[in-house]
Amino acid sequence: MSLREVFCQDAIEWLTQQKIIPHSSYLASLPDISEFPQYSLSEWKNWFIQTAGLILSRTPDSGVTLFFQSDIKHDGEWVDKGYLCQRAAEERGHKLLWHKIICRAPAGIATFGRPSYSHILCFSKNLKLDMAKSTPDVLQDLGEKTWQRGMGLEACLMIGKFLSEQTQTTTLINPFCGEGSMLAAANAFNLNAIGIERSPKRATKAKELKLNLLQKSWE
Repeated sequence: MSLREVFCQDAIEWLTQQKIIPHSSYLASLPDISEFPQYSLSEWKNWFIQTAGLILSRTPDSGVTLFFQSDIKHDGEWVDKGYLCQRAAEERGHKLLWHKIICRAPAGIATFGRPSYSHILCFSKNLKLDMAKSTPDVLQDLGEKTWQRGMGLEACLMIGKFLSEQTQTTTLINPFCGEGSMLAAANAFNLNAIGIERSPKRATKAKELKLNLLQKSWE
């Protein structure tokens, strides 16, 4: 039976104190600049790259680090978070295994506050993938979310399937885990899960959320 543990504390503090856990992989969605009113855009970009680098540094060489990120438009500037993730990975010597796009709105629809797609990037130091097991690079639908900032069901299913079938991961670690969508997905694919979330309300939900694979629904 897969296990789940959720720590209600600051993710960076937890990561800084954490040693590398064997057979683990990480997934993170780093917070937007809107959650850092004290930062300029340049300061937030530096924070993002440093935090992504910290997460990469805690991933075993044979594991993977995944980032689920949506770009933002800030004072007329398009901020490409996929680029920021790759900056951090290059600095740490991690290679990009794949980069997928998942639609937040149907193709051909204009969006204004936020782009109509999200990035899902996968990095590793040493893991090599079997190209015969490649999956689509563009996913048409994010899927049902448990809360506004949550990962969609289809994204969680794709990542859970990838980790269980193409890596040696036994534990998924999810800093900034929110309400625990990816933790529930990891458990559904028989992986242990560790989440870090500083909001007590969200941390409680993250401990309880379940994913029904047969019905493809949250419980």
